[in-house]
Amino acid sequence: MASSSEAARAEERRGAAARALGGGAGSPPNSRRHRLRSLSQGGGEEEAGPLPLECPSHLGALTGREKVELYCGDILKGCKAEDSNKAISKYLLEKLKMKEKWIGIWKTNPELFFVNSEETSVPYVGVLVEVTCKPPQDPSANFKVSVSVAEPFSSNIANIPRQLVEEVLEEMDHCVPLLEVYPVEGQDIVVVDIAMALETVRFFYDFLWRDWDDDENNETYAALIEERIKIWCDMQNGIIPAPLAHRFRRNLEKYKSMHLELIHYQSNIKEEPTAEEAVECWKKYYELIMLCGLLKIWEDLHLRAHGPLTPRILRRRRGCRDNGKTVTYIVAKTTTVETVKELSIDTHHAVEDNLNLALDNCYCGDTVLIFPGEYKATNLSMLTEDITIKGVGRPEEIMIVSNPTHENFVVSRAQNIKLMNITLIQQGTVDGIIVVESGHTVLENCILKCEGTGVCVLAGASLTVAKSEITGAQGAGVELYPGSTATLEGNKIHHCSNFRTSNGSRGSFGGINVKVLPAPKLRMKNNHIYSNNGHAVTIIKPSDQLCATAEGIVECAAGGDGEDSVSKLMQELNLEINKNVLEETTKDIGIVN
Repeated sequence: MASSSEAARAEERRGAAARALGGGAGSPPNSRRHRLRSLSQGGGEEEAGPLPLECPSHLGALTGREKVELYCGDILKGCKAEDSNKAISKYLLEKLKMKEKWIGIWKTNPELFFVNSEETSVPYVGVLVEVTCKPPQDPSANFKVSVSVAEPFSSNIANIPRQLVEEVLEEMDHCVPLLEVYPVEGQDIVVVDIAMALETVRFFYDFLWRDWDDDENNETYAALIEERIKIWCDMQNGIIPAPLAHRFRRNLEKYKSMHLELIHYQSNIKEEPTAEEAVECWKKYYELIMLCGLLKIWEDLHLRAHGPLTPRILRRRRGCRDNGKTVTYIVAKTTTVETVKELSIDTHHAVEDNLNLALDNCYCGDTVLIFPGEYKATNLSMLTEDITIKGVGRPEEIMIVSNPTHENFVVSRAQNIKLMNITLIQQGTVDGIIVVESGHTVLENCILKCEGTGVCVLAGASLTVAKSEITGAQGAGVELYPGSTATLEGNKIHHCSNFRTSNGSRGSFGGINVKVLPAPKLRMKNNHIYSNNGHAVTIIKPSDQLCATAEGIVECAAGGDGEDSVSKLMQELNLEINKNVLEETTKDIGIVN
């Protein structure tokens, strides 16, 4: 049985975790008050006025170095990870004790006010309140402040009843979490300082704090915070592609939500848990640890990895049919005479109007013929069989669109798969438009309209692209990971690497991105690479193996050592670049550390 001191420490960590994970006030148990069913319901004698402006953000104006100095130098001051909550609380207390009363906007979860909060279109319910702040004596305690509805009655929901707001606050004893309150403009400089302090603390718990940091000493913890600030700055500047940044944030929020769910589940278990409760608790804990491990690895790699690092295709390869026969699947919105003409008398065939179903039924050696129309198929993210997917007609007429709710679009682990005469349109997915995890993928006469990353060829995989067009990628049009192989012939790669970055030398990787160690192999012939943000071909190699300039970039057109370095490196990488048209705003080929 745990001692009282151990129990106290556990409770303290639990409280800190709840605060860090956004554990705000929820609806009190056994609440019997009336809640709204929709945004249209409500209204009454008094309609809420519009909310005033919040105090403007100050963190956005700070450079990365200034953020590091603020958190590591001014606030944490070399403390260990386990003492970070006390350091943050002490910093906030110093600001709060300067003024007891001020006006702010209380932003809380819509579930306090709506029966079906998932169906509402508002991310929060905001109410203008008068804050009375009496900081606790114990700096490790959770901060809550006393609030009352301020005049004039104001909210982001005009028809929310004032009586309902008063009832909610009454049930909460008029106390709400401090971090849910945002000071408004038009008050004195002391309130502005409080607003800045609150924003600083929110950012720390939203992005910098991790519950798994407790074992870090003071030196390594400061380094961790500095690295996380750098990651955040790279996200803001576009150096880390927006799809990868989105994926990281989404997984981090998922971890926080799962952690809070585990805490709540444990707190509801009686002294002697049942066998079912124990199993469920261990299950939640195991899932949390697995996600934590993935996030730690990804973070350690500074988000340079393709994603949380486990192969996403878990389907077993079928191989060939037992009878050795192959089937041609016809996918068409309607069956016409032209459809029938495509069929061979000696070929077994099946007609489908569902591309997803056709892919699900494929064995090695099968062919999927797609007639003009627009299609969606989540099974494109689980390609394991050696098949041919071919559009019948012009590529512009056969459009396959990604599902925005899925992370992946086209992912292949087939030994030899071909995609021909089709247009892939990426919408909302965060991975590359095509990810070759292993095996060999061939693209011929295809159009790839990217929204996230371009074509990614992972370690050991192989790609051949011929007579195709790649455009619109936020990252490079083609990314070759260490140990991969690619042959590009007769393609157009343009308007890629569209990072929104203030540091062009670091964020502009251009049309093709080659990542070294071990060296990938690239053969290029008769390609036209133009209008990309950066180099036509960018080679990323560790700085200790390069002769680098002060900016960390060696450019082939710089002459002297730079040109020799590029030529030597091209030989080392087995790069064959012949008869290509490279038209870029910077240089044709660049080396980046």
